[in-house]
Amino acid sequence: MQAEIKGGTTPILEVSLSAGDEVVAEAGELAWLRGPVQLTTGRGVGQQQGGLFGAAKRAMSGGTYFMTSYSVPSGSGSVVFAAKAPGEIREIEVGPGKEWVVHRHGFMCCEPGVELNLHLQQKLGAGIFGGAGFVLQRLSGRGKAFVESHGDVVEVTLGAGEQIRVHPGHLALFDAGVGLELTTVPGIRNKLFGGDGLFLAQLTGPGLVWLQSITLAGLAHALQPYLETQSAAEGGAAGAIIGGLLKS
Repeated sequence: MQAEIKGGTTPILEVSLSAGDEVVAEAGELAWLRGPVQLTTGRGVGQQQGGLFGAAKRAMSGGTYFMTSYSVPSGSGSVVFAAKAPGEIREIEVGPGKEWVVHRHGFMCCEPGVELNLHLQQKLGAGIFGGAGFVLQRLSGRGKAFVESHGDVVEVTLGAGEQIRVHPGHLALFDAGVGLELTTVPGIRNKLFGGDGLFLAQLTGPGLVWLQSITLAGLAHALQPYLETQSAAEGGAAGAIIGGLLKS
């Protein structure tokens, strides 16, 4: 299996497959494919922790209930996955001592030996109060995986005991050994009028942390006024057409 990241602002990942190769992704992630590529979709496809329990944990983490395997029985072919928003696609290595935690929209695809599961927070409050965008997924097992982040990525290496506090939506990926808990935004005025939410994710090293400059929630909020304006304009145009037809 060979993988190539193409494009700039909105990249794609093209995975070239030969006979015997296989790549696994969540259901519905396919952009396009070429050649005699076969698709196999099921609850435990490509996952050691398959079945109902494994599928339920993936669904709780914001993933899909089913996984899809792409393979080529003979000859060669390719599968392409596209980023969900402007940003970056990166390859990571998963193995013993190299487990990773990614944001709920970060996982793209992996080799069959990689496991995708719900990341259980060290403190329950991190999952309850961090917001819908703060549900995290854990990559374990062994093999290559590809993850996407939104906007530009800033890499931070934390030393032992070193901490950084991050708006939950800007957390892209971190070493599974990094400690995580939620802290409240300091100051009552900041809580009520700051507009940044009530909680920050506090990460404690040692380990690597990737931060993303764009959140999908922030991007959707920025686009919302334009979408509402367009919908209103289209509704007005449709109303004028219908009114004209009724008068004729």
